Amino acid sequence: MKRSIPMYVFLTGLLISILVAGCGYTTRSLLPPNFKAIYIDNFTNSIKISAEQTDQRMYRGYRPGMETELTTAIKNKFLWDGNLKLATQSSADLVLTGSLIDYRQEPLRYDDNMNVQQYRVILVINMKLEDVKAGKIVWEEKGFAGETDYNIGGQFALDQNSSVSKAIVDLSRRIVERTVEAW
Repeated sequence: MKRSIPMYVFLTGLLISILVAGCGYTTRSLLPPNFKAIYIDNFTNSIKISAEQTDQRMYRGYRPGMETELTTAIKNKFLWDGNLKLATQSSADLVLTGSLIDYRQEPLRYDDNMNVQQYRVILVINMKLEDVKAGKIVWEEKGFAGETDYNIGGQFALDQNSSVSKAIVDLSRRIVERTVEAW
C-alpha cells in the first residue's frame, strides 16, 4: 500500500522553501544607479587648539596631520568597498567634503589609585556629500564621530598614535557606510 503526502502539506513545504530562498542579504549599494564616481576633497583641520580646557574638556588633544591621514583612510575605504570609484572633481558624480572639528581622549577606567587605565579616543567631523550633476546636497552630517578604546598598560596596551590611527579607520568605515548604505 502506497502512502501519498497530502496536498496541503506539500504546498506548505513549497511555500516555506520559496520564502526562505527569497530572504537574503546583499552587499549591493543602496545608492541610486546614476552615482558611480566620487571625489573626496582633502579634509581640513578645524580643531581649535588654543581653546581653554574646562572640567568637561580636560583631555583635549591635538596631533598634526590627522586630517591628511583621515582623507587617505577614506579614499582607501572607498577603494576597498568598490561601490563608488574614485574620480577627479571634474568627472565625479559626488563630492565629499569635510572638516575635522574635535579630537578627544576620554578616560574610561581607573585603577585603585585613580590612575587612568583605559581611554577612548574620539574624532569628530562635519561633512557634506554633494551631487555635482544636480547641484544638490545629498546629505550633510555635523558631529559625525569615529572612536576606539585603548589600554595604557597590560597585554593589549596601545600608544596614543596607534589608537588615533584605529579611530581614523573606524571613522572612515562609518563615512563609507553612511555614503553607500544610505542609512
